[in-house]
Amino acid sequence: MKPVAILTALALLALPALAAEEHAKSEGGEKKGGKPGTNVDMPFLMAPLTDADGKLTGYAYISSRLTASSESVVTDVRDKLPYIQDLLVRDVNGTGVTVADDPEKVDIHGVEARLLAAARKVMGAGKVKQVMICTVQIAQLHPVQTPAVNTPPDQQHPVDAKNPVKSRCES
Repeated sequence: MKPVAILTALALLALPALAAEEHAKSEGGEKKGGKPGTNVDMPFLMAPLTDADGKLTGYAYISSRLTASSESVVTDVRDKLPYIQDLLVRDVNGTGVTVADDPEKVDIHGVEARLLAAARKVMGAGKVKQVMICTVQIAQLHPVQTPAVNTPPDQQHPVDAKNPVKSRCES
């Protein structure tokens, strides 16, 4: 009786994953990343933001996702994740992440290309398909106004039109 209960529990746990894969396939999951099972959510990156004088003004919290070339490579990517993350942190702290004309707008495509090159440097050619920046949250060093405690989150700050607030990695 016990093996039947275990198998039933495993089947129930697997159903949401299968449904998510089918949903991704039906909505063209290839466009937002790779096939299900090839995406690795990366830890947040904290990139310093500086003004024209080089003075620290705040930080950009960047969430990203790495897409491996195949499901068999994902295990290798996860094994080398600390090395990849080390290079990514060094990259965003060594070179600015913003566009030249706006110190609070992250250069999404430029940073993605740099992060992809760093990931490929660790993993080797052909193992990493892409690195996508999902969201960017800007935290000013000295905010002009602190939001009220009881204010709902959607009313605390105006929508940031410069950086992706809604995840680019999801539909």
